[in-house]
Amino acid sequence: MDNKTALLIIDVQVAMFSYENLELYNGEEVLNNIAALLKGAREAGVPVVFVQHTEGEDSEYGKGKPTWEIHPKVKPLENEAVVEKTTWDSFYKTNLNDVLQSLGVNKLIIAGMQTEFCLDTTCRRAFSMGYENTLAEDAHSTFDSKVLKAKQIIDHHNSIWGGRFVKLKATKDIEF
Repeated sequence: MDNKTALLIIDVQVAMFSYENLELYNGEEVLNNIAALLKGAREAGVPVVFVQHTEGEDSEYGKGKPTWEIHPKVKPLENEAVVEKTTWDSFYKTNLNDVLQSLGVNKLIIAGMQTEFCLDTTCRRAFSMGYENTLAEDAHSTFDSKVLKAKQIIDHHNSIWGGRFVKLKATKDIEF
C-alpha cells in the first residue's frame, strides 16, 4: 500500500470551549493551529476525518446539543467523514478503522482534544493498529486537573508519546 495520509481531528467540539469554570489551555491558539492543519489538508487534497464525542442527552456532549457540535472554526465539509464515539478510544466500537481503510490510509496526522484522555488513548491505539502517526504537538490541549496544570499534562504526554507512539511536529512544520 502506498503511504497515504489523513488528518484526524478529535473532539474539537463547542463544549470544550464552553465550560464556565474551566479554561482550555491556549484554547484559541490550539484552535487556530487545528484550523491551519485543516486548511493545509484540504488544499493538498488530503482526506480529513473528524471524531465527535457523543454521550447521553443530559451531557453537553448529547447528540444534537449546540455544545456537541464540532467547533464552527473547523466545521466538516459535506464530503468529510465524521465518526461518533462514546469512549476515549476513537477506534473502540466505531467505524473509524473502516473509514481509514476505505481511504487507503496508513499514516495519520493527529490533533484535537483532550490530551490525557481521547488523544492519549487514540494515539496509542492507532500505533498498536499499525498506523504511522504524527502528532501536532501544539494542536492539542486540556484543562488544569486537581493534580497538574494543563501545560504540565501536555508537556508530559508529548514527552511520553514522542518517538514511541507518534512523531511530534509543530503545526508549522507539518507538510501535506
